[in-house]
Amino acid sequence: MYGVCGCCGALRPRYKRLVDNIFPEDPEDGLVKANMEKLTFYALSAPEKLDRIGAYLSERLSRDVARHRYGYVCIAMEALDQLLMACHCQSINLFVESFLKMVRKLLEADKPNLQILGTNSFVKFANIEEDTPSYHRSYDFFVSRFSEMCHSTYEDPDIRTKIRMAGIRGLQGVVRKTVNDELQANIWDPQHMDKIVPSLLFNLQQGEGTESRSPSPLQTAEKERERESPAELTERCFRELLGRAAYGNIKNAITPVLTHLDNHSLWEGKTFAVRCFKIIMYSIQSQHSHLVIQQLLGHLDANSKNSAMVRAGIVEVLLEAAAIAASGSVGPTVLEVFNTLLRHLRLSVDYELTGSYESCSNVGARIIKEHEERKLQEAVIRTIGSFANTLPTYQRSEVMLFIMGKIPVPGMHPVPLSTKSGLQGSRMIQVMLLKSLLQVTTGFQTTNMLTALPTSFLDPLLAFTLLEDAEIRLLVLEILLSLIDRHDNWPKFSSISIFSDISVLKLRVDKCSRQDNLFMKKHSQQLYRHIFLACKEDSSTQPHFEALYALLALISVELANEEVVVDLIRLALALQDLALANEETLPAYNRCAVLALSAAYLNLISQLTTVPAFCQHVQEVIEMRQKEVPFFLPEDVFVENPRIPKILEKPEGDVLFLQSKITGVLGGSGYNTDRLATPYIPQLTDEDRLSKRKSVGETISLQVEVESRNSPEKEERTPAEEITFETLKNAIVDSVGMEEQERERRRQVVEKFQKAPFEEIAAHCGARATLLQSKLNQIFEITIRPPPSPSGTIGPGYGQTQSRSVPVYEMKFPDLCVY
Repeated sequence: MYGVCGCCGALRPRYKRLVDNIFPEDPEDGLVKANMEKLTFYALSAPEKLDRIGAYLSERLSRDVARHRYGYVCIAMEALDQLLMACHCQSINLFVESFLKMVRKLLEADKPNLQILGTNSFVKFANIEEDTPSYHRSYDFFVSRFSEMCHSTYEDPDIRTKIRMAGIRGLQGVVRKTVNDELQANIWDPQHMDKIVPSLLFNLQQGEGTESRSPSPLQTAEKERERESPAELTERCFRELLGRAAYGNIKNAITPVLTHLDNHSLWEGKTFAVRCFKIIMYSIQSQHSHLVIQQLLGHLDANSKNSAMVRAGIVEVLLEAAAIAASGSVGPTVLEVFNTLLRHLRLSVDYELTGSYESCSNVGARIIKEHEERKLQEAVIRTIGSFANTLPTYQRSEVMLFIMGKIPVPGMHPVPLSTKSGLQGSRMIQVMLLKSLLQVTTGFQTTNMLTALPTSFLDPLLAFTLLEDAEIRLLVLEILLSLIDRHDNWPKFSSISIFSDISVLKLRVDKCSRQDNLFMKKHSQQLYRHIFLACKEDSSTQPHFEALYALLALISVELANEEVVVDLIRLALALQDLALANEETLPAYNRCAVLALSAAYLNLISQLTTVPAFCQHVQEVIEMRQKEVPFFLPEDVFVENPRIPKILEKPEGDVLFLQSKITGVLGGSGYNTDRLATPYIPQLTDEDRLSKRKSVGETISLQVEVESRNSPEKEERTPAEEITFETLKNAIVDSVGMEEQERERRRQVVEKFQKAPFEEIAAHCGARATLLQSKLNQIFEITIRPPPSPSGTIGPGYGQTQSRSVPVYEMKFPDLCVY
């Protein structure tokens, strides 16, 4: 019998005998290394036997698993691992099939140890770079099984943790094995991503207490990997997955993240959602950042009818993503990003006012909470500012114009809202969009004010200073301040106070550039006028006056030349006159505030001009006010409890700044005395032009302007003046005054056509038509002369009535005279 057995054993194929020899009698002794070396040498010498070796090992492992001889199972897997590491040849594909069959057998087992053993072998296999591609290998089972292990609910927490970590490592191995092999099944397909990504997010959420780390090199020390928690391992695996994503795969990788956050209501908490997208933004290639942002914007649109907290969570994630994204990473669709955010801002305002989501089937079951909508609106505004900070200067200018075009400017382009929201909705949208505009302009610095504040932007912006709403006016002033402040001087003028020496402010002042001079030449009168009108508003409070003071100060520091300084001093004196002349319309506080504002600004500008006599006069007036009328100074007005008397008597004498005295002292220093002597008169035609009322007056305004130059009132010619050097000098000096008078005359003519009765306008136009016809008749009589007499004799006698001559075009000439 023994001889027969020995004979049968000797007749067995050599590869089987070599495989059998690696298994010891006692599995606890481990793999027989000497025999394993023989098997490895044989496999390298005869690679065509590899597939048979793998099939036989697989057969033995299946038998050992069924018989619960787990020691031999471990030995078989160790042998397979060594053969895989040693053999890289063209025949390894068939061997791999046997190997994967054995790994699958282990993963299907109920024993956690076998599952972990199979996973470890698969991870080692995943790290091997094969020389030849595989056309028929499939990893669908492994993706499903590893994802299932990531969600393990094993009773023992330690074993459960090990199984989940094995599943994470297995998914990492699948990604490594397939991501760079074009012949493999595409791991980025939704059917695979919908399993891999949620499994990773599930484990990442379990360890939400750990902080998200910035990108770091992968850990290599085995001890450190052993100490890793599932959350840390998951984050490392998630980063690796995203880092391998190409341009066309980003969407498939991000969509399951959005779905997972939706299904588990994770937007409302915001913490986990923000952490996920921080990992995403740090891990993907920087040139793909805008794809993530576009997907978030699309998801925000898809949830436009969802609760405010969900939308606010998405917007908060957008905010964080924009902060991480590199400059300009929003991509080519910059305006689309802002258009989406502004649309949701408008929707939120409409939801807040109407209290319902339009076209929702279950409106009655959903209650809109105003405070939640307000949180959403604040989040959108912050996100708009965060996006703007990533843009270059020229794109930010475009965004400013784009947002301004969305604001319902009075009389220009009202935005249609829900019929329930009405005027209140229009006002709320104005406030929200102006806040967004303020976020965009914060930190915006440009060397050319003409490009930063073009007419198409400045005109509608200043139109808001004419509104009665105090909050809107304050927002406009803050926007102007953030645009004009290019050297961070605004914080130094945040409060109104009298400085005995402005050197303590440490102002940063640069010479006014040519572009700044052109800007002030074009827009200075508009700015002065709106500052003047803002001081006349009854609803102005301390923040308004502080902003006006800062605006005057920043213009003086940033944009002032000699002409601008003179105009600003004239404006400050006009504000003083305004406070004195409006006793019945302006409240006592406003009158004192305007006087204090004027005093503080004149104190500042006098030290900036460095004219000693001017500074002395200002100081004298301030000292006199401190003694007699302290409530005309900022220290008594702009405090928590201003000390203002109930009845204000009209101040006179030394407590007022005198235009004549200031003109004299500045004239001696080379300033234009004639310009200083002319009181400031605000332009009154800008309001009609800025509001752009769609009326008959606008249609005929150009005609009226032309006709007014030839009106009957001015038909008589004035006698010619003697032109001298003095006349020319006065003409140049008084050009500003003449311009203001001309604007006033035009305003009166336009106002006449807007407010006069139709009969009066018709009579005026009829008189103009009759006058025009008479002029034409006179011209025709002059040009049509009588034909010359051939004999040279005089026709009718002197004093007789001469008959009308024949027109030239009706005269008959001889043929010889015709050329």
